[in-house]
Amino acid sequence: MSFIMYLVGFAFIIGGIAWALVVAKVSAIYVMITVVILVGVAILTGVTRTRTRD
Repeated sequence: MSFIMYLVGFAFIIGGIAWALVVAKVSAIYVMITVVILVGVAILTGVTRTRTRD
């Protein structure tokens, strides 16, 4: 459950960053590259923060 919460929080952050880049008239390809990188960071961070220790 906390992993989903992590991803929802990151989705808001990523959406805000993408929106700011679009408003700043950054090329769409750079916006997409940034979003893909941030999604990867979100997944890696979410997994490392919410996994159970052995």
